[in-house]
Amino acid sequence: MSDNLSVLGKARAAYQPKLPSALQNGALKVAVHRGAATESVSDQEKIKSLFPGTYGAPVASFTSACGCSCTSESKPLRVGVVLSGGQAPGGHNVIAGIFDGIQSMSPDSALFGFLGGPSGLENGKYIQIDAKLMDAYRNTGGFDIIQSGRTKLETTAQFDSCIKVANELKLDAIIIIGGDDSNTNAAVLGEYFQAKGASCIVCGCPKTIDGDLKNEYVETSFGFDTAVKTYSELIGNIMRDANSAQKYWHFIKLMGRSASHIGLEAALQTHPNICLISEEVKDKQMKLSQVIKHVADIVAERAENGKNFGVALIPEGLLEFIPDVGVLIAELSEAIAHHETEVEGLSTAAKVEKICSWISAESAAVLNSLPAGIQAQLMLDRDSHGNVQVSLIETEKLIIEMVSKELKSRANFKGKFAALNHFFGYEGRCAAPSNFDADYCYSLGYAASVLANNKMNGYMSSIRNLTKGIENWSAGGVPITMMMNIERRHGADKPVIQKALVELDGAPFKYFAAHRDTWAKTESYTYPGPIQYWGPSEVCDATNFTIMLERGAM
Repeated sequence: MSDNLSVLGKARAAYQPKLPSALQNGALKVAVHRGAATESVSDQEKIKSLFPGTYGAPVASFTSACGCSCTSESKPLRVGVVLSGGQAPGGHNVIAGIFDGIQSMSPDSALFGFLGGPSGLENGKYIQIDAKLMDAYRNTGGFDIIQSGRTKLETTAQFDSCIKVANELKLDAIIIIGGDDSNTNAAVLGEYFQAKGASCIVCGCPKTIDGDLKNEYVETSFGFDTAVKTYSELIGNIMRDANSAQKYWHFIKLMGRSASHIGLEAALQTHPNICLISEEVKDKQMKLSQVIKHVADIVAERAENGKNFGVALIPEGLLEFIPDVGVLIAELSEAIAHHETEVEGLSTAAKVEKICSWISAESAAVLNSLPAGIQAQLMLDRDSHGNVQVSLIETEKLIIEMVSKELKSRANFKGKFAALNHFFGYEGRCAAPSNFDADYCYSLGYAASVLANNKMNGYMSSIRNLTKGIENWSAGGVPITMMMNIERRHGADKPVIQKALVELDGAPFKYFAAHRDTWAKTESYTYPGPIQYWGPSEVCDATNFTIMLERGAM
């Protein structure tokens, strides 16, 4: 690995991530303070019935206990780690934090990385991560040290296989690094382990570039900061090109299926002419035709001022938030879940005809009104959670086509509309983490080692006060059940961590809403440039606009 490092990679390998004060003296020198009993965000009785052993656990906070009579070394800890779901910058630093945390307890502690995600845990495929291997991956992007996967652990046979593997390795803890579904999986697995009397506990770390895993105790999910900075650099480059050529509209779809946090943060960083926020579209009950009219109006107004160019940001999951299209997608997911074999192998037209008999008349009308290409994309195989694969729907092309049609229908439109489409997603998922993500991820992993050492089953690692300076960051753990509600998945009710959507009364959206009319008419573009790793702290250690606005730091 080291032979393949770039000049930047070699320099980044030497970076030592910073830790909150509570963790700076080693994982053994941490005092754990437990608060009052907790409950889930909703559906309390149902969640409690599903998690009788772990429900109601208290929020835990960590403080330095360097003045106590703690020993400098303890019994070696044996920990397994799983990377679950899509990649996010900083995952390797989470593992590095776990590694260093358990090594601070005893040099004989061992870290096992399960290969390929949860399936590696289930099937007992693993490697032992030693110091040499860990050092080769510090401060790097990607999940390639052990790879990731999307296997769902949900059957008794799978759970029993995991217990067997944990027993064979004599594991004290398994740490699952993932998003809302992966951490829900961690809670389910931990509950099962406890019910079966297993000595191994299960805890999690909050990962997703989408930014929709956050709450009072999880201020941001790791990877969001780096990913959006990466996208914003690219958007800024396109803005410079658009303003140079002044002949193209660029429609850029941004990753983020269930929420518009990426689009909103990118807009705050770059000031595009148009940025659609899915949550606002839903709140205003805008139909697809109204969304198209809104975009066309801005294009037309700029054209009247001789500006036949611009930049528009489109959230990946937009179509699901447009009321009539969203209902259609939900009904499609439900129908296909129950009739999958009946539509397998059929042409798009034949699928549409059959499916129209299983959904409401209103949704059937919407489905029939869509272009054949979009219909085909809606019929693709579901994702691992039973949902339409929204990332495969070319929403940006649909909007371009419909805006073009709308403008041609306007007799008073005399401008030109030449549009180019882009999709930024995978470009940001494995970027080298920003200093913020490098520090945050390392801290999350180190805090997870404290959770493991204190047998805190069903907890998620938590680092708070992220705008206060690292010396003031607060470390602790949050019971995963506290974040849960019940959602409909695969045609059945399932416990899941509640997703955090863009709050329309929140400071980030309000700031955006106060400036977007000016941005629409002008070229107020900002050009963030590449992520900076060295220089003044306000440049290289800065976090993102979203968290600063949410926490009143700007």
